[in-house]
Amino acid sequence: MNFIAMDFETANRHPESACSLALVMVRNNVIVDRFYTVINPQMPFDSRNIQIHDITAEDVQDAPTMSEVWPRIKALFQPGMLVTAHNARFDTNVMLQSLARYDIAEPHYFVLDTLQSSKLLEPNLPNHKLDTVAKALNVELWHHHNALSDSEACAGILIAQNKQFGDETLKNLVYQI
Repeated sequence: MNFIAMDFETANRHPESACSLALVMVRNNVIVDRFYTVINPQMPFDSRNIQIHDITAEDVQDAPTMSEVWPRIKALFQPGMLVTAHNARFDTNVMLQSLARYDIAEPHYFVLDTLQSSKLLEPNLPNHKLDTVAKALNVELWHHHNALSDSEACAGILIAQNKQFGDETLKNLVYQI
């Protein structure tokens, strides 16, 4: 499989408050490249979010905004490209809302949510949180809620599911945004 695994962390409860982004590029079921950046959301951080991901306003004060990051990554979000995330509804919403905030046109691409695939393919797990699924599939998650670690784990989950269940099973879970 060829795909991009994506993970965002946010500064607060608002989806347009992206404060970090990681992308992991996979070709033929092998991780071939990684991209990570902190993002200046230009809005306040909630203490609860900081507690989860340990990113503060000080950490991002000199970081690029989403409008400055977008030109570096937009080629990955084209029609026909497959993007995966664990709880993709959250991450795709963060992407769309963060771009809309800067009047950047909404990208269109294919999505496969490893939270949903895990619920379908691993129904006996106690829950389908990223750390639970990663552990069950022997996928490394070296720092939960670090966007790069979470993206790598998401990629590993999809690679493991592809090896175990095949392309056809996973193709049925793909949708377009």
